[in-house]
Amino acid sequence: MAENCTRKLIVEICNAKNLMPKDGQGTASAYAIVDFDGQRRRTKTKFRDLNPVWDEKLEFLVHDIESMAAEMLEINLYNDKKMGKRSTFLGKVKLAGSVFVKAGEETLVYYPLEKRSVFSQIKGEIGVKVFYVDEEAPPAPAEPAAEQKAETAEEKPKEEEDKKEENVEEKKEEEEKPKEEPPKEEEKPNPPPAEASKSEDTTAAATPPPPPPEVENPPIAHKEEASSTKVVATKSKVEIGKSSQLVINELELRSLSGEHNRIAYDLVDRMPFLYVRVVKAKRANKEPACPLHAKLVIGTHSIKTKSQIDKDWDQVFAFDKEGLNSSSLEVSVWAEEEKKEEQKEGDAATTATTVVVDNCLGAVSFDLQEVPKRVPPDSPLAPQWYSLESEKSPGNDVMVSVWVWTQADEAFQEAWQSDSGGLIPETRAKVYLSPKLWYLRLTVIQTQDLQLGSVSEPKVRSSELYVKAQLGAQLFKTSRTPVGSAWNEDLVFVAAEPFEPFLVVMVEDWSNGQLVGQAKIHVPSLERRTDDKTEPKSRWFNLVGAENKPYAGRIHVKACLEGGYHVLDEAAHVTSDVQAAAKQLAKPPIGLLDVGIRGASNLLPVKTKDGTRGTTDAYVVAKYGQKWIRTRTILDRFNPRWNEQYTWDVYDPCTVLTIGVFDNGRYKRDETGKPGRDLRIGKIRVRLSTLDTNKVYLNSYMLTVLLPNGAKKMGEIEIAVRFSCSSWLSLIQAYGTPLLPRMHYLRPLGPAQQDILRQTAMRIVTARLARSEPPLGQEVVQFMLDTDTHVWSMRKSKANWFRVVGCLSHAAILARWLDGIRTWAHPPTTILVHVLLIAVVMCPQLVLSTIFMYAFLILALRFRYRMRVPHNVDLRLSYVDAVGPDELDEEFDGLPTTRSPDTVRFRYDRLRALASRAQTLLGDVAAQGERLEALFNWKDPRATGIFVVVCLFASLLFYVVPFKVFVLGSGFYYIRHPRFRGDMPSAPLNFFRRLPSLSDQIM
Repeated sequence: MAENCTRKLIVEICNAKNLMPKDGQGTASAYAIVDFDGQRRRTKTKFRDLNPVWDEKLEFLVHDIESMAAEMLEINLYNDKKMGKRSTFLGKVKLAGSVFVKAGEETLVYYPLEKRSVFSQIKGEIGVKVFYVDEEAPPAPAEPAAEQKAETAEEKPKEEEDKKEENVEEKKEEEEKPKEEPPKEEEKPNPPPAEASKSEDTTAAATPPPPPPEVENPPIAHKEEASSTKVVATKSKVEIGKSSQLVINELELRSLSGEHNRIAYDLVDRMPFLYVRVVKAKRANKEPACPLHAKLVIGTHSIKTKSQIDKDWDQVFAFDKEGLNSSSLEVSVWAEEEKKEEQKEGDAATTATTVVVDNCLGAVSFDLQEVPKRVPPDSPLAPQWYSLESEKSPGNDVMVSVWVWTQADEAFQEAWQSDSGGLIPETRAKVYLSPKLWYLRLTVIQTQDLQLGSVSEPKVRSSELYVKAQLGAQLFKTSRTPVGSAWNEDLVFVAAEPFEPFLVVMVEDWSNGQLVGQAKIHVPSLERRTDDKTEPKSRWFNLVGAENKPYAGRIHVKACLEGGYHVLDEAAHVTSDVQAAAKQLAKPPIGLLDVGIRGASNLLPVKTKDGTRGTTDAYVVAKYGQKWIRTRTILDRFNPRWNEQYTWDVYDPCTVLTIGVFDNGRYKRDETGKPGRDLRIGKIRVRLSTLDTNKVYLNSYMLTVLLPNGAKKMGEIEIAVRFSCSSWLSLIQAYGTPLLPRMHYLRPLGPAQQDILRQTAMRIVTARLARSEPPLGQEVVQFMLDTDTHVWSMRKSKANWFRVVGCLSHAAILARWLDGIRTWAHPPTTILVHVLLIAVVMCPQLVLSTIFMYAFLILALRFRYRMRVPHNVDLRLSYVDAVGPDELDEEFDGLPTTRSPDTVRFRYDRLRALASRAQTLLGDVAAQGERLEALFNWKDPRATGIFVVVCLFASLLFYVVPFKVFVLGSGFYYIRHPRFRGDMPSAPLNFFRRLPSLSDQIM
């Protein structure tokens, strides 16, 4: 941004809804006070209106553009004391600077009003638009005295108003209001001297008029001295982290701080590296310029810089100190000189060829035992000139700096690394960001003036039309309707920033399959909304037909970008981000997630090197929220050590971190020049809600990959995880808030539609990350996002079935325990249940308290047996050990199938057998409900008649017999001794089983 630009923050107070009455007459006269960066503005007063509409724009000057994200905008609503007994509080809203957007991207957002204290009676919401505008800086003020006069003129009405306050309660209520901040010079532009003196005289002579229907209050004047407090207010911003209200913003700044990411490295081991920075060389003689390169040799390690002519190399090389096999470093400089050589061909013919010969200009050696260590926060070591030792060409120099430090050095990321193959782009550590996704809602209403031919033609009268819309590769269409009818259907797309330029809307005739016309809607200029309270504006678009039809009619549609939804781009049960798409709805983070990727051990070879031995080039990908990280690739090692640490902001504790290990096959290309594919090694997941806060979990997890021949253990990965949270209150409040944004519950998307949109979002994210440099492979992204969760799998079906059985097993255990009580399997327990039943009947008020106390004691005792290590993928729960090879082959078979017809027929028959059992189970469940319904609908008159007579006698019986006696008698009857029990089913059960169902009516 240019230095001569200033930024203004525009806060548009639109309206408020459903405010709390505070004037004693069932209404409220509300006005808003807005505070930002030491500046204060006030709106008009709307008298006796619980749903006031202001539509006022308040301007604030942003003093420090870089720290705007750390500032807080506070909006306080008050009831005007002129219309009531006192000025009372109506609610407040606090917005972090990180949610401010540029002009043109703002939307109307309704924020619920917050309480000032626990005992405040607040309700309602306020609609606000907040955006900023960058403008050229205004000229410097000519006379500061004019500003002081203007401020004095503004203070006089305030002093006169303060003198009229006689009631003690009014003064106490005024003290509860936020204290006024010192003013800034930039709050108001300085008027010319003549206008300033005129405004001073006019203001001094004016008397306060009686309150009109709408009173426009000027910005609140400040009584403090502006000249003396400007510096203090500016300096106080430095201590913003000490304020209890800005602790969350401190977390944002910490996560954005590069220094934190470089130095923190407290979850991984420090790996010593030898850093060599080769800047440039200087030749003594003035020979013709030729390419120069430097060569570094440490034992068997040898590497050279790129060749340059009259340019600096300025390259950094990082050698893993543990892998060095020498105690000296030699840096030599070589000149690439051209020489002509003559070669004889036959008896007389000779040819001259040009050969490039490397000529050594000298070398310099360093003893690695004497290399200095750099200890941050020291600045980088300055390179120095060293004389090159050479007998042929003395006097040459090279500029080099050598030091020892760990992977926390800022030069590590861009340096040539000995353990990752040097400067290969595909082996470097990178951070990727998923594209920001929006839902685009297109509402197709109707069409008019379609050029279909004569209306009298029977084909035109019987034509059925449908609308088809296309955004990129997404194509959706409406249902068919006759000509002249309306659709009123919604088509929802997934749009990624930067947006596709146009949404193409086409009207087609279903009867003949011809295109009637099409229109293009500019996507970036569409309206963006954050809730369902503002309906998008409908528009008419002209349809363009073929070349000979420039006008084929017009179509009426509504289109908008839905910012109130979160676009799911991963499986719902492993989601890592639940933030809404609109920036205005972003919530401050509740904590930080630090992940240290330490290393792996006992990895199995996944490919061959030179056709002789197995090898693995492993790297790690971690995904949380929109941020993806990729570690450097450690080449040809089965026990790689990465020791890299990364940080994420956490907005919801019930989210999942996904970590995958892959073998790098893209840094090598085949004979056709195409890169290879990255192979899966394994994947783990860590759910943040299972972690204790501010505790480091250092564990090794088994890496297992599912192959067509079964599950295979590929090794172990060692990671360290820490979930830091500074506010327990924010963490506890997160458990009471909805998991997804508000629009998912106000206008929910159907399950089938949600699944289609999820798959579309996955494809968009995969395509965008594959276009990065270096690319994150399609196979990697699909494995991390679990794009195959919707694919049929016999193994997953069995696993889910046994999960249901496992959940119902607790009910089965309870039923067996009751049956043991009922059959007197353990007489002392049955006698104790008799006593408990009597206590419950005689003291029913203690039932709930006893149940909750019992639950408290059980959970408290189980606390010591809680999970100590976060769970990993469970092979037994995944049912991979008891699955056949044919079922695994079916799971890896794509759509459409590529197997033989006999194999497909066998699998189809197996699926039919499984579906028949499920079909029978569903029929039995439906029959139970139908029998109960038949009892009340007289489908069996005799059964219903018996039930009617029983109901009559039961009503008379319960009128005479107390309810406690009935409960006690029923309990004793149920747990009676087996001597008094028969072996046949009871009469009520036999009666219910004889009721009719609809099973006999199905063909």
